Amino acid sequence: MAYSLGIDAGGTYTDSILIRNSDGAVVGSNKALTTYPDLLEGIMKSIDGLDPEKLKLVSLVSVSTTLATNTILEKTGYPVGLVLVGDYEIPSDSGIENFIMVKGGHDSRGEEITALDLPAVENFVLRLKDRVSAFAVSSYFSVRNPEHELQVKTLIRDLTGLPVVCGHELAQSLGAYERGVTAYLNAQLLPIAEGFLKTVVSEIERRGLESRIAMLRCDGSVVSMQEAMKKPIESVFSGPAASLLGASYLSGQETCTVIDVGGTSTDVSLIHRGLPYLSETGAVVGGWQTKVRALRMETSAMGGDSHVWVRGSDINIGPRRVIPLCRAAVLYPTFMNTLKKRWIPDRLKLNEHIQATKFFVRTKQKPADLSREEAELLALIGDEPLSLKDIYWDRNVLPAKRVMDSLIQKRLVQAIGFTPTDALHVLGEYTEWDAEASLIGATMLANFVGTDKYDFCTKVKRLFARNMAKDLLAFLMEGVDRGEIEKILQGSFFSRFKVDVPVVLLGGPVRAYVDELKELVDAEILVPEFSDVGNAVGALVGKGIKRIEITVRTIYSESRYDLRTKGIFVYTPVGRRHFLIRSEAMEYAEEFGRKLVLDYMAESGLSPDQVTVNVEKKEILTPASEVPIETRLIFEGVARSDVYEKAVGRKIGAGEDFE
Repeated sequence: MAYSLGIDAGGTYTDSILIRNSDGAVVGSNKALTTYPDLLEGIMKSIDGLDPEKLKLVSLVSVSTTLATNTILEKTGYPVGLVLVGDYEIPSDSGIENFIMVKGGHDSRGEEITALDLPAVENFVLRLKDRVSAFAVSSYFSVRNPEHELQVKTLIRDLTGLPVVCGHELAQSLGAYERGVTAYLNAQLLPIAEGFLKTVVSEIERRGLESRIAMLRCDGSVVSMQEAMKKPIESVFSGPAASLLGASYLSGQETCTVIDVGGTSTDVSLIHRGLPYLSETGAVVGGWQTKVRALRMETSAMGGDSHVWVRGSDINIGPRRVIPLCRAAVLYPTFMNTLKKRWIPDRLKLNEHIQATKFFVRTKQKPADLSREEAELLALIGDEPLSLKDIYWDRNVLPAKRVMDSLIQKRLVQAIGFTPTDALHVLGEYTEWDAEASLIGATMLANFVGTDKYDFCTKVKRLFARNMAKDLLAFLMEGVDRGEIEKILQGSFFSRFKVDVPVVLLGGPVRAYVDELKELVDAEILVPEFSDVGNAVGALVGKGIKRIEITVRTIYSESRYDLRTKGIFVYTPVGRRHFLIRSEAMEYAEEFGRKLVLDYMAESGLSPDQVTVNVEKKEILTPASEVPIETRLIFEGVARSDVYEKAVGRKIGAGEDFE
């Protein structure tokens, strides 16, 4: 008897699940708190809750995580230097601190526009090399010719030995700045991905399991651990992808929308006829437009552990994640005494950090490169939670918000506060932790907004449910202004929204929101068994998928009077090749695309007879010619998961040049 082990590391919980390979039945599951910033303890405890005899028979371990998504949402990625080759328009609010724009780049045919300014790159790299963890490079039209990106990559590696991520390695679609952003975010995530994946591997090896280890990507495909460590940006949304696949698997619905309520965020996505509904423009996360091919989703920084804070009569939820009061009371022995001091801050000074229910505690992360203000504040924060009043008891001025924000971003300080999870504890709808701490916190915040603790928590719950409904409707009605949706949800009308596909809820306490959601939206709402570990299920039921894009372009003379062909160029992920005859170019493109797909699948142990390669052609024609001036060949190799097919019992099917 063989089994498969799924592991999902979320912002709050790490879930593990065992599935029997013979029939796809779920035979065990367990949840443990995600340990931050070292994930090993949480992973160990999660696996420890499973049957040890069955664990010995595990043949496959597949993992998913929301860590990359949460890192970008919370702006806690590692520092990176970005090299942009060519002439770019950088948005004023880009938030990218360490970047340089140098001469170079290619045109749409892959011809060099300007010689690459390597001395400028060298000066930039030498100035930054001790302050960053990696570099990212994006060159103009590198998808047509990656030569300049590769030259910069070689130079940086020779000078620093640090990791370098190139835009053309991650995306083949046009959009030089967006490719740069994708490479930049990928580079930020490299240390996080490496730490996570090495932790998983070490724990599996420690247990003596001889299992193949894989990871779910954001398009619902499964890749080897080696591939996942190279491109962690592709795990951005691997948590939501896992929830989508897990929801379909557990509910038996081939087509459904999924609302996944995590600790940090709420995500809405769609699976249609067994396949994730993908975004054509690339994933958007934390306001960043990337070129990562991912499932299309609506996400908001509002989860079960989002900070609930007040100012005036307004109740705010998020965007930052905190440890709930009810859980802090269990984790820290002295916390209840600190909470019962009931510090009441000045109403006029209230902000996200200055709250009666906000506390701060040191993590195990080691500090480095701190400013004087950061070092002074960190020295005042200990291993037991303290309010700002306790931290600054002998001073007249509270710390600047930006200083505390920086310490939280650097993972040196963890915040504690009231959350929607606390509200459910007060209302008696979720009782995992210490409800007394939640009651004290609700009483203090309710006093600020002029109500009682139960009414306050009911308002928090309704606000959270309304956000779930807003995300659901914004996803299904793409292009409709969220403000208009919010206006209808808040109003009192003799009508409401109707959803024509089942809505599956995933997450620990999601049953608590079913009634509120039904008041807002007319839909079939399902909460399947094992919904609290749906992501771990999804990590197992993904499919082996590899997508490759190759472009064949006919280049004509630049003279309007001479329409003779200068040649045919084939643009691939590894470079370009010139042909004189179009049929030869097409034949090469088709053969090479299939080879790239099958070579990739072979790295995961799959033979050609286990892979189906589909090819989609998209052609651009001109009125004056029957021969396409451009043909895009999109290769998709699919290796279906045996576990998924046996459980579900059916087979699941599988422009213009602007940079």
